[in-house]
Amino acid sequence: MPNTERTIPAGAFRDQCLRLMDEINETGESMVVTKHGKPVVVVSPAPRPVTGFVGLMAGATRIFDGLEGPAIPPGEWNMVSASDRLMDLSSSESP
Repeated sequence: MPNTERTIPAGAFRDQCLRLMDEINETGESMVVTKHGKPVVVVSPAPRPVTGFVGLMAGATRIFDGLEGPAIPPGEWNMVSASDRLMDLSSSESP
């Protein structure tokens, strides 16, 4: 079944704006506002923040194929390259 968006003329949207915004927020459906029969804007509900446990960390983790390689790809390693910032582990003196 195709998804058909509701359309409304700009004047009618202006007159009923607050009620329509509440309706859009409750139903989650978008609405197309037209001027002279041509689509001008689409009004849709704002994205809601994730409040439950499921999906809270979506996109924050990585799944790797095997355990024999490094956890972070070598291209993403942040290494110290300045020689004055490297510790000399060969001496027994503490800094």
